Amino acid sequence: MPAPISFTAHPGQTTAIIGATGSGKTTLVNLLLRFYDPENGTISFDGTDIRQLRQSELRGNIGYVPQQAKLFSGTIEENLRWGKFDADFTALCRAAEVAQILDFIEQQPDRFQSPVAQGGNNFSGGQRQRLAVARSLISQTPVYVFDDSFSALDYLTDARLRKELAVYAQNSTVFIIAQRISTIRHAEQIIVLDNGRIAGCGTHDELLQKCPEYREIAASQNLLSSGTAAD
Repeated sequence: MPAPISFTAHPGQTTAIIGATGSGKTTLVNLLLRFYDPENGTISFDGTDIRQLRQSELRGNIGYVPQQAKLFSGTIEENLRWGKFDADFTALCRAAEVAQILDFIEQQPDRFQSPVAQGGNNFSGGQRQRLAVARSLISQTPVYVFDDSFSALDYLTDARLRKELAVYAQNSTVFIIAQRISTIRHAEQIIVLDNGRIAGCGTHDELLQKCPEYREIAASQNLLSSGTAAD
């Protein structure tokens, strides 16, 4: 029987969450952000039950990128500054570079002053995701939660972003919720959810050996023998 959900995510490490639709990934994210509280058990932030923290304090320590990237009408710079209003221009550029969107911004006629339509509808899904990631990174928080935030990226861009992220957020606790194993295979801790419970926890290689649910996901993505398209 799968174990109840119980794990520790450490600073300087990536904890990845994967599982089939309906396995509980979104519920777990909602609990981490305290959109609602657990009926049983506790979630602790740096040793403190998050129910004892003000929501503004908790969420101010978490850089969150949702599944559907939310952009606002205005300029690229105005959207990025939602992450941190007083960030200097160097910080904006560095976050955009890590998110693999700086080259795109610099190719626009007005660069950071280029217009953003409501919802970011003048950009592609991948561009919206990368801008949302950059906005989150500007906050320089101790915790980052990327909720399927790389799904619209091609494998090469995904790999480059994760490589830069590992350096940029090296002292932060990083959560990556994903459907593609290629996005999370290098995480220090991968949690496999199944029907709201943990079916397996470990590294990519460990889970391939001991977790049937993870092997099933890998097989469905043709990863058991051929490896990933990009590392």
